[in-house]
Amino acid sequence: MSDSSPASAGHHHRRDAVASVPTVVITVSDTRTLETDKGGALVAELLSSQGHEVRLREIVPDDADAIEAALSRALADSGTRAVILTGGTGVAPRDVTPEAVEPLLEREIPGFGELFRWLSYHEIGSAALVSRALAGIAEGRVVFVLPGSSGAVRLAMEKLILPELGHLAAEAVKAR
Repeated sequence: MSDSSPASAGHHHRRDAVASVPTVVITVSDTRTLETDKGGALVAELLSSQGHEVRLREIVPDDADAIEAALSRALADSGTRAVILTGGTGVAPRDVTPEAVEPLLEREIPGFGELFRWLSYHEIGSAALVSRALAGIAEGRVVFVLPGSSGAVRLAMEKLILPELGHLAAEAVKAR
């Protein structure tokens, strides 16, 4: 009898997973610096702890053009397989990260945002509904957009991104 548990159901899809995924980390903030950016630092730390190379870590302002330019630069780097952006995912007028990223995505991964908000709800309650976290594929790379708080970053990285990063990076290349 075959095991149909959630953990085994996707197992055969992971056989082509990439062991180490070179990733660019972009923090969107008008106030943080590399020294004060706890969310971006946590993304980099968690990636490194799992054997993934952090190719670049940068801060860009809450400005759609600046965000789009930073993501475009990351996607132009042939060695980059994933990009993780933090910050600018709320509903405040300056929160424009999803609007800047979505036009560059060729395919969205709606399950990421759905699962992130569901997991967040169990930690922070109804405030989870204001998150506009998302993921998708752009130019053969996987792109994630996360809130900037350390709690949200840890949740997304540990529960969703790190378990699937190698698999998604391998699939993103095939999507080109």
